[in-house]
Amino acid sequence: MAHRTRFQAAITAVSLLALGCADSLSAQDDAAQKPASAATLRYFEETTASLPWNDKEDFDLATRGFIAGIPGGEIAKPDGKRIRDLKELDIFKGPRPDTVNPSLWRNAQLLSQSGLFKVTDRVYQVRGIELANLTVVLGKTGYLVIDTLTTVESARAAMDLVRAKLGDKPVVGVIYTHSHIDHFGGAAGVISPEEATARKVPIIAPGGFLKEAISENVIAGPAMSRRAIYAFGHLIGTGPKADISDGIGPAFNRLGNATGSVHMLPPTHEVTKTGETMTIDGIDLEFQYMPDTEAPAEMAIYMPQLRVLDMAENANSSLHNILTLRGAQVRDAKAWADDLTRSIALYGDRTDTLITSHFWPHWGNAKILDYLGAHRDMYKYLHDQSVRLMNEGLNGAEIAENLKLPAPLANRWFNQGYYGTLSHDAKAVYQRYLGWYDGNPATLNPLPPEAAGAKYVEAMGGPEAVLTKGRAAIDTGDYRWASELLSRLVFAQPDNHAAKLALADSLEQQGYQATSSMWRNAFLTGAKELREGVKFGGFDSVAGAIPAMPLSDILDLLAVRLVPERALAAPMAFDLMLDGSAQAEHVEIRNGVLVHQPVGPGVPKAAELKLTRAQLVAGITKKPQDTPLPPETAKRLDALLALIEAPRGTFGLVTPNP
Repeated sequence: MAHRTRFQAAITAVSLLALGCADSLSAQDDAAQKPASAATLRYFEETTASLPWNDKEDFDLATRGFIAGIPGGEIAKPDGKRIRDLKELDIFKGPRPDTVNPSLWRNAQLLSQSGLFKVTDRVYQVRGIELANLTVVLGKTGYLVIDTLTTVESARAAMDLVRAKLGDKPVVGVIYTHSHIDHFGGAAGVISPEEATARKVPIIAPGGFLKEAISENVIAGPAMSRRAIYAFGHLIGTGPKADISDGIGPAFNRLGNATGSVHMLPPTHEVTKTGETMTIDGIDLEFQYMPDTEAPAEMAIYMPQLRVLDMAENANSSLHNILTLRGAQVRDAKAWADDLTRSIALYGDRTDTLITSHFWPHWGNAKILDYLGAHRDMYKYLHDQSVRLMNEGLNGAEIAENLKLPAPLANRWFNQGYYGTLSHDAKAVYQRYLGWYDGNPATLNPLPPEAAGAKYVEAMGGPEAVLTKGRAAIDTGDYRWASELLSRLVFAQPDNHAAKLALADSLEQQGYQATSSMWRNAFLTGAKELREGVKFGGFDSVAGAIPAMPLSDILDLLAVRLVPERALAAPMAFDLMLDGSAQAEHVEIRNGVLVHQPVGPGVPKAAELKLTRAQLVAGITKKPQDTPLPPETAKRLDALLALIEAPRGTFGLVTPNP
């Protein structure tokens, strides 16, 4: 209680100092970032003072077993270009800025612990150098590596640190816990493809991994990429008024740093059922297959000799996403909770150490059971109560506004919403069952944002009246309402500079207030683009995946990039033969669509378009061919690609499309 009183007093003192200047943010009609307002400081006092600040156990867990950090505190590419500056994490040794939610700051402090850690006998982790963790298990002769980080350079730096401290041993196996890139992208930095092939090193993944790893973000890749830039703060840098954490891992400044390389090694075996076992270099492994939870392809790993359970990303020390802000298919909160129940039944009484793909380990059987049980209960409560309220007649927005975790769950640090939030997760549960439509016919066929904005602005008395009302809402700290009003005006008048600056101010304060790193980054990125314009909106995130995609997936990608007006004017049919006849698809472009099916019995015959994979990829990505194509082949390929248009990445989100 004394700690809470001191906390409240400190917040109140700062709030009083801010009164009289920071509440009048809207009067500062300029493009500068603003300080935290008095309303924001009061928000911190009201929403975080009741949290269990005296509970310091996580700081012991996050630092336990520390061995050493990355030498020099930097990770670079072979050409010397830096991709990570770990010294950025030193900010968390200082006091919390008043532009960061106290709970999010605490989380960021914990995630800033960087280096090699001993977890238990024979199990080590490299944490805090990228979003995820790299785990190594000592076998009889070498290292079994679980998850390989996002980039080759970071994975190589992690393994160099492991070998420097634990001995120069070979990698004897690689396991991907699930199909997200931060857990497999660095594989070639753990072991080269040539060595893995020559020594027949097993590479284990959950069932469906390769398909999901390639395809999950391909069809809607450009849109997801643009939205991910908001969610992960790619354009705002790091610091007190920028990206402070990625919620489940540390945030690093992406501005001015090189991009690391990604190179996945394909699995040699996929686990497709719970209870499957295997032994790698003397390490016994049991698997729990957990598809359609945090990832479409995911599994937990139990090591009975060591009494260690790896829960992948299904039991992180934060509420996770049922639907990501970047966009994805809605996850199944019920299946997630049910699988955690099964994990407890399968391994609960046999586990002394719990590790995950993010965050820090947990030790002690009783504490692990408490952790897993309370975390499971959170997802179960989220699902069950969202559905209960849905069946009471509430729509997604109403459920999100009313749903609150009960105190036994809400007061646990590991259930805080540093990554996902109860608000957008509740809406995701609603969407999974009922879709986007809330059942009210008035919302069944709404006007699009620009048309609606113009009519709202007219109905409210014109642009100046809306701007005045929006600024008044900012002055009272009603930032949600201010954003709603001012966004209408921005979409009605995209060139209204004063409206954009006022909207930026309202979004910025919501970013400062956010507990969720994703919400913070989205709000602050929106504010930046309102003030400075859209300078870089995204990129074609699937270009790098095309070389590894099956032909059928490549054609699915082309189908969603087909321009119907062009296709209607140029119907065609052909048999696309890739690398001889290793892959062959009959392709028809008709009625403004591209349809395809494998060449075979019952499928119409058509003229053949014979290409190597390299030739097809070069054509799609607009790269020069290594050697000229035969004239007829080039003509047919050009005719196809003339119908395809890659999406632009610079579409508007907080403003109308350019």
